[in-house]
Amino acid sequence: MQAQRLPAARGFSWLTEGFLLFRRNPPLLTLLTLSYLLIVLAVGMLQPVGPFLLPLLLPALTTLVANGCRALDLGLTRQALTSGLAEQRGPLLRLGFLHLAGTLAVLAIDLLLEGGGWSAFQRGMDPETVSLTHMLRLMLIASPLLLAFWFAPLLTAWDRVPAAKSLFFSFVAAWRNWRAFLAYGAAVMLIGVFLPGLILVGASLLSATLGDILSIALRLLLVLVFAPVLMASVYLSYRDVFVPPPAVHG
Repeated sequence: MQAQRLPAARGFSWLTEGFLLFRRNPPLLTLLTLSYLLIVLAVGMLQPVGPFLLPLLLPALTTLVANGCRALDLGLTRQALTSGLAEQRGPLLRLGFLHLAGTLAVLAIDLLLEGGGWSAFQRGMDPETVSLTHMLRLMLIASPLLLAFWFAPLLTAWDRVPAAKSLFFSFVAAWRNWRAFLAYGAAVMLIGVFLPGLILVGASLLSATLGDILSIALRLLLVLVFAPVLMASVYLSYRDVFVPPPAVHG
């Protein structure tokens, strides 16, 4: 698999084009995204097996949502929603087991750091700062896993790349495009975290009631609009990186 090297600006475009793709059929993308989120929440609540079962399902769930995005993008029929799921169920399940192993490895590393020098580093910090530093540490540890699985489900389902090899290709492709991913991450944080936070703070200063109303409205927008746009952006990043532009004939 040959990964395209994209400019940083493409990372921003994944969100803007994701919104345009969402506008083609908001009910479909919202339904797929809500189904994804509800399944993730429901499986996660099935203690004690849920947290171990969830990583096994994520590759197939990701592929299902991406199938919907590709169907909208290319004008395919609804039959395309199940593309790659039945034919590649074995490789997708193996990818899920690798995801589980990677998640356990991340948690093990986090526990080792928690019991090592990191505890001394956090000594004297207030609880909120400790919680923030732990979250940042976990994000840093999990970053390689996230990059390895970013494209892997679609490479396995659509391009029939073996599970282990898809992880390698995904990580290399993401690393080659770190500028685009950095821009994408910054845009996600700006739109999904900082702007809503600023709006809520400003509204709360004017009126507590206004702050409460805007809080509900922003949460609905994040779930019903921004979350589907994020799902679409994952598909668009795959399309940009692994699907070469058509040749121009003179």
